[in-house]
Amino acid sequence: MVTQPLGASEAELLAGALRDFAQHTNFPVVFAGLADESGVRVSLVRGNRTRSLEGLIVRRDRGLGGRALSELRPRMTSDYGSSRHITHDYDGHILGEGISALLAVPVVVDGTARGMLYGGSWADASVGDVSAAPGFRVAEALGAELRIRDEVERRVSAFGRIAPAPSPAMDAAQREELRASYAELRSISASVTDPALRARLATLERRLAGLSGETAQAAAEFDAPVTLSPREIDVLACAALGSTNSEIAATLALKETTIKSYLQSAMGKLEASTRHAAVAKARRLGILP
Repeated sequence: MVTQPLGASEAELLAGALRDFAQHTNFPVVFAGLADESGVRVSLVRGNRTRSLEGLIVRRDRGLGGRALSELRPRMTSDYGSSRHITHDYDGHILGEGISALLAVPVVVDGTARGMLYGGSWADASVGDVSAAPGFRVAEALGAELRIRDEVERRVSAFGRIAPAPSPAMDAAQREELRASYAELRSISASVTDPALRARLATLERRLAGLSGETAQAAAEFDAPVTLSPREIDVLACAALGSTNSEIAATLALKETTIKSYLQSAMGKLEASTRHAAVAKARRLGILP
């Protein structure tokens, strides 16, 4: 679900989510829009028979979507035209398309609605194959991706645009912010279950690691390339920030004994007698920024 690049705009991510929404819910007509302080401007429509939904702007607390927007939770009605639980400001748009059953699912990021996904079924269409639950998961996945994208953009703004080439002008404060960003990104990535998204995050992590400007000077010290497991890198990234074993355990949701095991394993592979020496070698190898 939601397979746009991390650099994609909100509109591009929304378009990808709407395709997933249509596929997984089986609603014959779907539409979506981005949210602002006043409401949602519908900009994407799929499967429509008429042009009634074009130009629809849903205000907060108005109609089914406006209610979902204000309550930050999905709302659905099986008979839009006769529903007594919503205002009917948008009957011309919804009923003009012939929609009877309507689902509105807000895309929520940190308590703020960033967009809305709609699924509709025409009055003459069977709703037996329609399922709302997958639509919730699509909205949650989009919200998670937007949250990660926001965090990455916030973090990298401290030291400039991500690029493959190292930045020789990076000062000590920017370098520490880079390392904190890297550790935080790995922590976020560890909680993501979608394989495609995790792979893209891993690519971004490698690019962040390459921003430090340090070359793999320690490679000649080893007879074979050093390969650390993802969890060993997670632990070292946290240790690089000065975190204790108990603090690392809390960050990664692991037992402290497990943290010690990963740390000792990484130190052994790096031929380091202390965690600080392990971090230093990992940086010279380009494993850590």
